[in-house]
Amino acid sequence: MRTRFGVILITILMVICLFLVSQKALIAVATGDPLAITIGVALVVLVLGGIWALVRELRFGSAASRLGARLEGVGLLPEEEVPVSPSGRRDRAAVDELFPAYRSAVERAPEDWVAWYRLGIVYDAAGDRTRARHAIRQAIRLEGSPGGS
Repeated sequence: MRTRFGVILITILMVICLFLVSQKALIAVATGDPLAITIGVALVVLVLGGIWALVRELRFGSAASRLGARLEGVGLLPEEEVPVSPSGRRDRAAVDELFPAYRSAVERAPEDWVAWYRLGIVYDAAGDRTRARHAIRQAIRLEGSPGGS
């Protein structure tokens, strides 16, 4: 629930920011000054990029949550406990021990979205967000493809 509240709050703030930048872009274009028009057009491109990124991230988060809920419902989320230091960091060596099993599951069944999602969870536990997002994006693609269960 806290995560959902955070997403809603950040989304609202991002929309407000994009709206304010859009206003400045329109004001700049309306001046008629070539330099101001150029800046206004650049701001419009920035706003469009921001909208694209926001929509992309919201879709990713929604799809990842949906798949996670599906796996949780059937008891397929990774259940290994990883020791945590007092500062809250996971023990890297313990997480590294988990990788071979999840990586080999993906190698055995590269079209299985469940294997990719579970690998993404383990990457996330290790703090490797780039690989975690890649693996979960792959799971989302495979789950939505014909033959994805």
